Amino acid sequence: MNKMDSFQLKWNMFWFKAKPVLQKIGVVLKQIGKWLYRLRGFVLSIPVAVVAIILANQNNGRLPYEVGIDLQTSGEFATMISRDTAVWVPLGITGICIALTCCSRRVLYPWLIAVFSLVIPLLLYYTNVIPF
Repeated sequence: MNKMDSFQLKWNMFWFKAKPVLQKIGVVLKQIGKWLYRLRGFVLSIPVAVVAIILANQNNGRLPYEVGIDLQTSGEFATMISRDTAVWVPLGITGICIALTCCSRRVLYPWLIAVFSLVIPLLLYYTNVIPF
C-alpha cells in the first residue's frame, strides 16, 4: 500500500465521520440565515437607534439653550428653536424611519433614510457651536 492509498483511506474515514456533523451545522446555519433575513429590519435598526440616542445625548449637553436653524448669508439664523426641540425632533425623525424599516417589506430604503437622518443632529451642532 503506498502513501496515496493510505491518505485516501484516512480521508474517507474522516469524511464518513464528519459528514453528518457538517450537515447538521449547515442546517443550523441555514436556519440562522433564514431568521436573520426575516428580522433584517430589526437587525439593521439596532445600530441606527443606538447612534441616534448617543447623538441626542451629546447634543443635549453641548448645544446652546437656543439653537438657530436656516443660516442666512449674513451669518444670522432666520429661526431660533429651543434645545429640547433641536434634540427631540431629529430623534423622532430617526424613530419614525426605524419604525418604517421594521414594518416595511422593502427594508433598505427606510433604513437608508434613517441613516441619513443621523446627519441632522451633527448639522445642528456644527452650524451652532463651531464659529464661521
